[in-house]
Amino acid sequence: MTTEIEIIRPDWPAPTRVQALTTTRRGGVSRGAYASLNLGDHVGDAPQAVAENRRRLRQALALPAEPCWLRQVHGAEVVTATAGARADGSFSEAVGVVCAVLTADCLPVLLCDEAGRWVAALHAGWRGLAAGVLERGVAAWPGEPAALLAWLGPTIGPARFEVGPEVRQALLEGDEGAYSAFRPGRADRWLADLPALARRRLLRAGVGAVYGGTYCTHDEPERFFSHRRDGICGRNASLIWLE
Repeated sequence: MTTEIEIIRPDWPAPTRVQALTTTRRGGVSRGAYASLNLGDHVGDAPQAVAENRRRLRQALALPAEPCWLRQVHGAEVVTATAGARADGSFSEAVGVVCAVLTADCLPVLLCDEAGRWVAALHAGWRGLAAGVLERGVAAWPGEPAALLAWLGPTIGPARFEVGPEVRQALLEGDEGAYSAFRPGRADRWLADLPALARRRLLRAGVGAVYGGTYCTHDEPERFFSHRRDGICGRNASLIWLE
């Protein structure tokens, strides 16, 4: 079993005091469908395994505190980072507070300002995108949106995310230009490009500096959990904090 935790660092010009990363599935103790670094405590994995995985994460990365794990509900609520909050995004201006979101195909979006005074982590599946979670996250920043940087983490890729016409319509609401983010699939289905949809929404909200969006969770089973691919599975985590 792999014992070394593997992480992905965003490729973006964030200030040095901003620390950010996404975990892969390597380096934990969970077994079966959750192997091995499952960080989600709501997916049916053994609680003691999840606790050990989270302990390993804290130790390996020398985290300043336990991440503020949210109770994610595929909505648009964005709150000051607080453990156990029922929300799909959190933000902080305090040093050492770790914002976190869990994903297994949905899009994790990390935000920071160019001066390194504020950070946020957002969970953006199609429901969250349609509900405005990215816009709510940007609105939580007290400054001008143009001062923000965004990084799009691992998500299900545009060749794999097949949706029905009702999902496509929900994502097109208020943004007719988003037609370019869809390609015809089988029968009445469509292939949706989540990173492209997120970039459009961030740009419309005033954030022009958007990076990432290149990792497909579905196509890398050895690195990422994918609910669309596997059904029962673990969760990867995306974290961001200020030093």
